[in-house]
Amino acid sequence: MRHILVIGAGRSASSLIKYLLDHSEAENLQVTIGDLSEELAKQKTNNHKNARSIAFNIFNEAQRKEEIQKADVVVSMLPAHLHLEVAKDCITYKKHMVTASYISPAMQELDAAAKENGLVFMNEIGLDPGIDHMSAMKVLDEIREKGGNIILFESFCGGLVAPESDTNLWNYKFTWNPRNVVLAGQGGAAKFIQEGTYKYIPYTKLFRRTEFLEVEGYGRFEAYANRDSLKYRSVYGLDNALTCYRGTIRRVGYSRAWDILVQLGMTDDSYTIDNSENMTYREFTNSFLPYHPTDTVEIKLRHAQKIDQDDIIWDKLVEIDLFNPNKKIGLIKATPAQILEKILSEKWALEPNDKDMIVMYHKFGYELNGEKKQIDSTMVCIGDDQTYTSMAKTVGLPVAIATLKILNKEITTPGVQLPITKEVYNPILKELEDYGVIFKETEVPYLGYNPLNIKN
Repeated sequence: MRHILVIGAGRSASSLIKYLLDHSEAENLQVTIGDLSEELAKQKTNNHKNARSIAFNIFNEAQRKEEIQKADVVVSMLPAHLHLEVAKDCITYKKHMVTASYISPAMQELDAAAKENGLVFMNEIGLDPGIDHMSAMKVLDEIREKGGNIILFESFCGGLVAPESDTNLWNYKFTWNPRNVVLAGQGGAAKFIQEGTYKYIPYTKLFRRTEFLEVEGYGRFEAYANRDSLKYRSVYGLDNALTCYRGTIRRVGYSRAWDILVQLGMTDDSYTIDNSENMTYREFTNSFLPYHPTDTVEIKLRHAQKIDQDDIIWDKLVEIDLFNPNKKIGLIKATPAQILEKILSEKWALEPNDKDMIVMYHKFGYELNGEKKQIDSTMVCIGDDQTYTSMAKTVGLPVAIATLKILNKEITTPGVQLPITKEVYNPILKELEDYGVIFKETEVPYLGYNPLNIKN
């Protein structure tokens, strides 16, 4: 039997584990799933005869080394900062490694050792990062192969709620880590390049500078800029592209309403609120507003944020219970962001029968034979249920497919890498189509931003 060790059995691991076990008979696989909770690991295996579930603590050095030694490939689904010890052991025992996380500087430092030992250390092979890399590089390479010169690249991705489960005014529910949603965009200005000019959006303005996107069959979406759109510019070979922009997708209207919470200060994670455990939701909202002897919290907020009473934004704020005088926060020494996360987690939780949805959208602008052209590439994936969500599918399946292809020596280039070569992206994208992850590429008229080439 060939052994695969999967460390971490969280939400994103369900489709990954199912894929490996579904292929275990034909591929002669023994899959060990290790998690702090052995019970959780067991649930994900469904008592499959080729699966072994163990209680696994990454900080138990003896256990970690023993399990890694037994494996042929190690898949780490741990939080990114915990990959490193696993990676070092993989170097020591000459094991291939796969993660869905961004390549950290410390991971990159292992590149020479991985190459020296002929090891594939595949990273950034989930959804975003992952499927975004592969689907973008496929089209970029095709354009270059026919002699095209890339002048524009835009890439958008969002984890949303499926249309049939979209039951609130925000058109949004938490399909992933709520904390990441509450803190989105913080930590520096968003930066990108547009028509040859570097642009910056400070956090306080981020949610009022959105782009609109149309996806056939699913209607209109909006996107706000990611913090660093230029991170992959060189990696994708886009150093000469005039526009390079990456963003996060939401339904239209979300960002304008979210901006109210930002302006109030509710997304701040830099200080704690005194007596937060005894505070009501209404008192929390009032704590950001000026004192007035007669005006209600509602009137003060409307005046402060200039919200008309017939504005849909007002209904959205009421819907998330910000003015409830009876509900207590119940968190000791909590930051505003932690309190907001708790309030929203009650309102935006997926119901048992709800389904989630991933939307990805790339725009490619290029010149060929003196003519400007554009290709739009879209992908919509809807989850099956609360276990095999679209998020679990799009994160876990590319990891699983890459793991098997590395084991079968179909992916052999050694080193610390991301999935931007044909050896990796062609077979994985092709197989993903069998699971409903399908990109629709359409030639459209080149829109650009600035047909007169004036610096804006």
